[in-house]
Amino acid sequence: MKKADFKIGIIPVMLMVLLVITIAGTAVGAVYVPFFDTFRIILKNLGLLKNAVFAEGQEPIIFLVRFPRVAVAALAGTALGASGAVMQGMFRNPMADPGILGISSGAGLGAVLAIKLGLAAVSMYYMPLFAFTGAFLAIMAIYLLSYQKGKVPVLTLILSGIAISTFLGAITNIILTISYDYQVKEFLFWSTGGLEGRRWEHFRLIVLPVFISVVLMCIFSRDLNVLLMGEEEAKSVGLNTGRLRTVLLILVSAATASAVCVTGSISFVGLIVPHIMRLLIGPDHKILLPASAIGGAIFLVGCDLISRVVAVPYELGVGIITALLGAPYFLYLLLKSKRAGGAVI
Repeated sequence: MKKADFKIGIIPVMLMVLLVITIAGTAVGAVYVPFFDTFRIILKNLGLLKNAVFAEGQEPIIFLVRFPRVAVAALAGTALGASGAVMQGMFRNPMADPGILGISSGAGLGAVLAIKLGLAAVSMYYMPLFAFTGAFLAIMAIYLLSYQKGKVPVLTLILSGIAISTFLGAITNIILTISYDYQVKEFLFWSTGGLEGRRWEHFRLIVLPVFISVVLMCIFSRDLNVLLMGEEEAKSVGLNTGRLRTVLLILVSAATASAVCVTGSISFVGLIVPHIMRLLIGPDHKILLPASAIGGAIFLVGCDLISRVVAVPYELGVGIITALLGAPYFLYLLLKSKRAGGAVI
């Protein structure tokens, strides 16, 4: 198969894979429901199938408990996968990732502040607002610390991300020391990342910001392609690189904050997925961005499924699974960059 044909066909294939793993993630659980019945239950409750009858208790288990959890995982994976692809292209760096670079820490701190101030209980919209503010401030600080003559060196980027994440972690710990026990328990959710208890209200909370952010990222795919040529080359064709980076940072912050405010801190999704997709289909963001978004959904839904079956009857946080898979991959990229002399892409 020619590479051009492969690129054209990869999106439909990935959508089919996402459909299959979504049904699998919804069917598997303490009470097993056959795959075909799971699919029919979803169709019935979406209004696409009528007069279907199922065993007692199966419909609420599937559509009110498991399917919203899987849908939230897919949305969060979409946000993190697309955000990682944008950051890697914008910084021209294969190790750029919302989790590694402190965006997730910033969003998590914002969410914890909303919990501490009691605003999260007042309205469900305060938490994503605080999370977005924290994420945006974190990435702006990292970007300003790392930017050097039109490039963002790998080592500087990583060290800046570690420094900002550590600082934000210290502030979070200060808040926790003056918090009530129930607030500390809520924070444990953020520290490991998880999808337990996610319901349709969580899906409705983030579906619009994630959808709008990812669509707008894809609209800027041509500009990202131009930015890959370098700062001076991009400016020579009339691209306002400063404004483009600001807009993209806002979109990445919004998407990441939306994911983090309902899943907690989940790392490495935005690192692994875009990097693998770039190896498969190349650096053209017109295809890379949607492929990374769908790939992120597949990856996180798959990790959530693993987290529920690998240690039955116990359930691991999905953030633990992504960390176990992502940390070795990150070390591989770090060693590869070291052998290449620390070059940026």
